[in-house]
Amino acid sequence: MADGLGGTAGAESGAQSGVAVRDLGGGVRSVAVPIPDNPLGYTLVYVVDTDRGPVLVDTGWDDPGSWDVLVAGLAACGTDVGEVHGVVITHHHPDHHGLSGKVREASGAWIAMHAADAAIVRRTRETRSERWFSYMEAKLTAAGAPEEHVAPLRGGRRSSLPGLSPALPDREIVPGELLGLPGRRLRAVWTPGHTPGHVCLHLEEEHPAQLPGHGRLFSGDHLLPEITPHIGLYEDPDDATITDPLGDYLDSLERIGRLAPAEVLPAHQYTFTDAPARVRELLAHHEERLAGLLSLLRQPLTPWQLAVRMEWNRPWDQIPYGSRNIAVSEAEAHLRRLVKLGRAEPVAGSEPVAYVAVQ
Repeated sequence: MADGLGGTAGAESGAQSGVAVRDLGGGVRSVAVPIPDNPLGYTLVYVVDTDRGPVLVDTGWDDPGSWDVLVAGLAACGTDVGEVHGVVITHHHPDHHGLSGKVREASGAWIAMHAADAAIVRRTRETRSERWFSYMEAKLTAAGAPEEHVAPLRGGRRSSLPGLSPALPDREIVPGELLGLPGRRLRAVWTPGHTPGHVCLHLEEEHPAQLPGHGRLFSGDHLLPEITPHIGLYEDPDDATITDPLGDYLDSLERIGRLAPAEVLPAHQYTFTDAPARVRELLAHHEERLAGLLSLLRQPLTPWQLAVRMEWNRPWDQIPYGSRNIAVSEAEAHLRRLVKLGRAEPVAGSEPVAYVAVQ
C-alpha cells in the first residue's frame, strides 16, 4: 500500500449511484474503490476494454462495501463483473489484490502477477498468522523498539492482519513482454521497490487526446502525483536475503523516466502528465532524505531511534501503531541503502544494532 507518511481528468459518470467512475478515453475507465479506514481513501481500479471483455488493472480492498462499489462501478462502465476477462495486478498489497479472488469467482477471469509477488502470495497463504507476529516481534526488537510497542504482538492484535489468504494468481507477468489482452498492446515494466514484484503496465497505443509522449502508463503505487510510496524492507519471515528496496526503487524510477509516457494512470489520487518531471522530484526527495539521515547518524542510532527522529507527515506521537511499524521498515530500507553506498555502517558490538555515518 502507498503510505501517506512519506493530471488530466476525463468525463465522470456514475454520479447517480454515488460511485466515482471516470472515462479516460480509448476504452479505459477508472473506478474509485474505497479502502476502509485509510487516509488514502480509495484505489483506482482501471477497466480496460478488450476484444474478449473488460480486463481490470487491480481490484481494490477485500471488504463488502468495496466489493459493492466495484460491482456498481462496472455497471456504470456498461459492463458486469461476470463479464470480466482478466485481472492484472500491479503488486500483491491488499488494496490492489484484495478483491481479485471474488472477481475470479464471479467471472472465471484469470489473475496475472509478477513471479516475485506471486511467491509472496503463496508463502503468505502457507504461513500461520502466529508466525507473522513472531517474526514482527523479533524484527522490531532487533530494530530497538521499546517493550511497550513489542508487547501487543504477543497477544491482542493477532486477528488484525489483513490479506492473509490472498488469491493465487494463475498467470505470470513477464517483464518486457506484452500481456495477452486481445486487441490491446499492454507491456509489463518491472519496477521493484514498493514490493519486489511491482510492475507498471505500458499501454503502447496512441493517446486518445493526442498528448505528447509514449502511450499511457498504469503505474500502481510506483509513481504517484503527490505522495511517495512506502519503501520498506520486503517482509518475508522465511527469507533472510539482504535486499536493497530503496536502491531497487530508485533504479526503477529512472527506467520509467526514460519511458516518458504521455500520461500516468496511478492507483491513488489522480492521473497526471510529465512523468519525467515527477521522477526527478522523487529522486531529489530521496537524495535529500538520505542526506538528512546522515546528519542524524552523526551519533549512533538504532532503526527505531532513527524512525522517531525522521520527518513524517505528522509528529511521531500522532502516528498510529501500525504506521509506526511501516515507518521503522522505511528507516531500515534507507539504512541499508546508506550502508551499501558506504556512507553508514553498523556499530560493532551494539545490541540492538545501531548505525553511524561514515566520516
